[in-house]
Amino acid sequence: MATYDDFAKLDIRVGKIIAVEDFPEARKPAYKLTIDFGPEIGQKRSSVQIVKHYKKDELVGKKVLGVVNFPPRQIGPFLSECLTLGVPDEDGECILIVPDKDDAMIGGKLY
Repeated sequence: MATYDDFAKLDIRVGKIIAVEDFPEARKPAYKLTIDFGPEIGQKRSSVQIVKHYKKDELVGKKVLGVVNFPPRQIGPFLSECLTLGVPDEDGECILIVPDKDDAMIGGKLY
């Protein structure tokens, strides 16, 4: 069973998507995101398999939650620097976890 101390090791922050690119080399359809996590963390890049539910133009400016203290992960030719969080729909496709109020502060830490 996980403890609160285990949870506290995760650094989950609010970020704002500032750029979205296609990722044609990915095995499953995906985008490459650039996410701004504020001045303390800075910008990080993430590969996400969300093309079923999101168009590139609707993602720019969207606030998301991401784990920013995992080690980078090589995904084909792309180095993913954070884990953008989501939950599955009934088909197992990713739906992003987003703050429900726009007042959520960029860089704000989940607690």
